Amino acid sequence: MDDYKIIITVSGADKVGIVSGVSTVLAKYRVNIEDIKQTLMQGHFVMFMLCDIKQSELNFKELKNVLIEEGNKLEVEIWVQKKGIFEKMHTV
Repeated sequence: MDDYKIIITVSGADKVGIVSGVSTVLAKYRVNIEDIKQTLMQGHFVMFMLCDIKQSELNFKELKNVLIEEGNKLEVEIWVQKKGIFEKMHTV
């Protein structure tokens, strides 16, 4: 069910601990990572995650705020979108 699917995008300077920091937050709040892609572009780290929040103890907005806080700690930008909205934004 797409109501529980979210897309997380992480972007910033590459350094140790980004994947660990984000995935630790997700595990803490019972968010399942269904797919993950990451790459480096000239030292710039980019990661996309497809996650399921059905079992999470946080709602979408609460989780989004927690992830943005983690991004601030890691000095990266984190965007969190519902999968349906993400797909509509990227359909031309």
